[in-house]
Amino acid sequence: MQKMINGRPYTETEDGPRFKPCAPNGVLARLGDKWTILVLSHLAIAPGYRLRFSELKHGIEGITQRMLTLTVRNLERDGLLLRHYYPEVPPRVEYELTEMGASMLPALEGFTSWIRDNWPRIEQCRRNYDAEQ
Repeated sequence: MQKMINGRPYTETEDGPRFKPCAPNGVLARLGDKWTILVLSHLAIAPGYRLRFSELKHGIEGITQRMLTLTVRNLERDGLLLRHYYPEVPPRVEYELTEMGASMLPALEGFTSWIRDNWPRIEQCRRNYDAEQ
């Protein structure tokens, strides 16, 4: 019999619950990478949710041009941002959160708030675990 927990389907079998990877897995993996939330956060505070590539790069400490390029391409592919190319000299590229990308911001706030509230406990648990190993 199929059931749901935290929005994820699973099947109850005689051997216990069985979970299958599904579409949300890829989105969660994207959000869990090193740069995605930083890019989304930077765009979230930009006027009109829009920034030039160079402004994004300048505002995210430690990101390389290659990693920013890969991150914005993946976010564009997922429909979370739009790329605007202007054929000027030199060329100008701007990125903008889509309606769907902007609708993700409250969920990110909840997630990052939980991490911020629990981070000291997580660090302590890690220290305790490592000391026992």
